[in-house]
Amino acid sequence: MKKAYILAHDLGTSGNKAALFDTNGNLCSSSLFEYKTFYEKHNWVEQDPADWWKAICISTKKLINKADISKKDILCICFSAQMMGCLPVDDKGNPLRKNIIWADMRSVEQAKFIEDKLSMEKVYKITGHRISPAYSAAKILWVKDNQPDIYSKTYKFLHAKDYIIHKLTSEFVTDYSDASGMNLLDLNKLDWSDEILDAIGLSRSILPDLHASTDIAGRVSKESAEEVGLMEGTPVVIGGGDGCCAATGAGVVEEGSAYNVIGSSSWIALSSKKPIFDPLMRTFNWVHLDKTLFSPCGTMQSAGYSYSWLKNTLCGLEVLEGKEQKVSPYQIIDREVESSSNPGAGNLLFLPYLLGERSPRWNSKATGAFIGLKMNTEKGDIYRSVLEGVTFNLKVILDIFDTVLPIDKVIIIGGGAKSRLWLQILADIWQKPVIVPRYLEEATSMGAAVCGGVGIGLFDDFKIAAKINWIVDEIRPRSEYKEKYDKLYTMFNNAYKSLESIYEGLADIE
Repeated sequence: MKKAYILAHDLGTSGNKAALFDTNGNLCSSSLFEYKTFYEKHNWVEQDPADWWKAICISTKKLINKADISKKDILCICFSAQMMGCLPVDDKGNPLRKNIIWADMRSVEQAKFIEDKLSMEKVYKITGHRISPAYSAAKILWVKDNQPDIYSKTYKFLHAKDYIIHKLTSEFVTDYSDASGMNLLDLNKLDWSDEILDAIGLSRSILPDLHASTDIAGRVSKESAEEVGLMEGTPVVIGGGDGCCAATGAGVVEEGSAYNVIGSSSWIALSSKKPIFDPLMRTFNWVHLDKTLFSPCGTMQSAGYSYSWLKNTLCGLEVLEGKEQKVSPYQIIDREVESSSNPGAGNLLFLPYLLGERSPRWNSKATGAFIGLKMNTEKGDIYRSVLEGVTFNLKVILDIFDTVLPIDKVIIIGGGAKSRLWLQILADIWQKPVIVPRYLEEATSMGAAVCGGVGIGLFDDFKIAAKINWIVDEIRPRSEYKEKYDKLYTMFNNAYKSLESIYEGLADIE
């Protein structure tokens, strides 16, 4: 019997991960195409959508050639992508400026405007999210306020995957998961909130049509088929935001299971039949790829970003050594930590707020800090403190969910899950087993592939994901480090509180 495949693209922050999965869920081929991120000013983070399209086209052709298959064997194409973007396009789908991505925190004034009009509690109750400059609504208002010429020409505001879907099909669509990251979706009605739109002066006409993640947006057009390397007429299944695709890829498709993604950002999320509303609004809720479920979540800004900042800023020798040994520089950094630093990093704390912070702090003015540097601090302690600081921050999120729906173990995916050192740190600080499935970096793409399979009727439902991405390892917590880490965790939270006024003051200095 002739084999057939699902093509999944994951348009991440650092690049596009493309993957081919067969109908049994086996990864047959994958590739990564990196693209630039632009930091014109502090808290400004943008990408060029032309780079996304280039990545999709090159990756698709490369995969088909690498797997030595025919484009006729592709059953469908489906997407995962970074969420909470802001890409204004005209009525032909042409971008009118670079995309303002999730990490961008420039729209503080616009977020305050939304809060003045509606209140934080009102928006949280409607959308399942706090008001934040991280979300699309504030970013759209920033364009309206600061680039009125662009706003006046805008036909739709799109997310990354939605732009690519338009390029393939000419349709302007999004799915519920991506829409739930805009501060504009009524979580219970699964529709744009007229109450919010009217209050802040936006028209629903500038927003794409809403669909389930499994809906077929259209088919690859004649115009795009040759450029992208697919057959004209190939079904294009919408897919979802990367967080929700990751949930599916991790096998978190039934109520009560939990996972953590360690990528550029990092998040902990569950699968739940109902949204979880935190009284202090520290966590939030996505719509799952399965539109009958929700994905309560807490996302921090700078997880892998903190580690890559460390590598790029302080680890020049390790980078050179990695090149000489033809291994990842992160492997060299991990060896340095293991050889010269003990758990607790000599009581050195790292606050991982290099891009402000979303959950649990919700402070766009927060910045990073090392606290506890001494003359006998080893560089391994500095390196370890970064990993521990990210993990402490994630523990705040985990503790919130533990009070509502106790979590006995956490599935870990993403690039950070390749570090055995980091996995042990997670287990030790959280004092919970961490579970490792066979697909780590490809888990999000796999979630998109499962979504595509459900969309074309290949799979009955999303439960197939847990069978495809089975567990291969479990790292147990070491109880002997519990007391030390508990004390450092208290100091970590106290350090943040102590610095809040400093963050405010620094932000006010021109």
